[in-house]
Amino acid sequence: MTVTLTPLDDSAPPGPARRGERLVRRLAPAVVSALAGLLLYLSFPPRTLWWLALPALAAFAWVLHGRTWKAGLGLGYLFGLGFFLPLLVWTGVEVGSGPWLALAAAEAVFLALVGAAVAPVTRLPGWPLWAAALWTAGEAARARAPFGGFPWGKIAFGQADGVFLPLAALGGTPVLGFAVALCGFGLYAAVRAVLAYRRDGLLPRATALTAGLAVLLPVGAALAARPLVSDRAENGTATVAVIQGNVPRAGLGFNEQRRAVLDYHVKETKRLAQRIRAGKVKQPDFVLWPENSSDIDPFRNPDASEVIDEAAKAVGAPISVGGVVQKADGGLYNEQILWDPAQGPTATYDKRQIQPFGEYLPMRSLLARINDSWTTMVAQDFSRGDRPGVFTMDGTKVGIATCYEAAFDWDVRDTVTHGAEMISVPSNNATFDRSEMTYQQLAMSRVRAVEHSRSVTVPVTSGVSAVIRPDGRIVQRTGMFTPATLVDEVPLRTSRTPATRMGTLPEALLVLVAAAGLGWTIAAAVRRRRDGGHPQDA
Repeated sequence: MTVTLTPLDDSAPPGPARRGERLVRRLAPAVVSALAGLLLYLSFPPRTLWWLALPALAAFAWVLHGRTWKAGLGLGYLFGLGFFLPLLVWTGVEVGSGPWLALAAAEAVFLALVGAAVAPVTRLPGWPLWAAALWTAGEAARARAPFGGFPWGKIAFGQADGVFLPLAALGGTPVLGFAVALCGFGLYAAVRAVLAYRRDGLLPRATALTAGLAVLLPVGAALAARPLVSDRAENGTATVAVIQGNVPRAGLGFNEQRRAVLDYHVKETKRLAQRIRAGKVKQPDFVLWPENSSDIDPFRNPDASEVIDEAAKAVGAPISVGGVVQKADGGLYNEQILWDPAQGPTATYDKRQIQPFGEYLPMRSLLARINDSWTTMVAQDFSRGDRPGVFTMDGTKVGIATCYEAAFDWDVRDTVTHGAEMISVPSNNATFDRSEMTYQQLAMSRVRAVEHSRSVTVPVTSGVSAVIRPDGRIVQRTGMFTPATLVDEVPLRTSRTPATRMGTLPEALLVLVAAAGLGWTIAAAVRRRRDGGHPQDA
């Protein structure tokens, strides 16, 4: 039998099989990009799968490698949606899917821009370095704009249980995030090098060196930074009580029973006083209440002032009370009030980083025309404080970073540079029910503890409240939607980590590295065009 092989005629119309193959090839990068974003989300709390960030970023690098900036823009946006849509779903718990989808879509734009920059940069020697710096630059941008920024979802905040955590003490969240991104991109470079070796039998020295350093340097730096992490007391200890009074019900409706919330916290504090008198717990040096524990202004409502005073006298210690206060200038403030059992209110801290669309409405008149429910929920904009919060409580300097402020590097850092020996993050998460929001925020506080080598307490209205050591370990925590009190002797520290001393300098240097890589890429593209290269190479 004679078999004749007919050459494939590429000019012939493709059959269904070939069309399907081409479609799969075109869709595969988009699908992988979105799934890689989802994988990055899964690395965040309440899961302890921090290491998933590495394959997530490796997969992102795979879809971007060698592509044009336009392709990178689209693939980066899909990655951003895959990440932010599940990460921020809690923002729609009470107000509906509209704000959640809008926020996720807006935040994904930053990752689209990162993708647009990283794709052409992958042609440079040592590309994982430039790509990781561009990732850091993207996070720096979205931490500042628009409307004061939204740093939620910085890659560092998913690393509270990871091996890279000590790097927070070295250079803060920018250095920690850069190390994770560098290792993730380096992982892809290593896989790419191995596959090339198996295919061609050759492994260029530069390729191997790039992949090896990108993976090993972050891990080595994290191990070298471990001595910076300590929970040893440097200025004695303080016995702290964290009160979680609970709320009548979850969601925005808790605001309708503001007096009940205050009474719950008074009741839990008096219960603590009874346990102290019975010798069941140690007398605390001071007591920490959460944000919004008294939404009734105690300066304008004598009944609220009276019950807070009763609680302070009963427990025999000063209390930091979270209040909503209307001042003489007409401004409304989210305020922490230092309430002394003998002198009453003696000091205040006004929240500086107020939450857009939650505590104030940007573009209020425009939103009113689109949907007046926004203006109903936020009837009056909160005003911003203008100075760091550091209370001296029974001789201990306690830095205050109220809820949303824990996400912002500078808001936490300047409490330490103003003398804080420990940090408190009073929060109110009742609006978000039993969502992942409270666990994501708790992880931020753990990273801040290591970043500044300070004990951190997290008093929350409805949970999860916690006490965190300077090495990031949670030593006590509560459940959700249950009244509870945590009493612990925390170490006080006065030394400053490199991250505290340098502030935004590491981030600024990494942004300059990103700019250098992008500039090199653009210059190379211009040369290729001038020499007759293809425009799409840019």
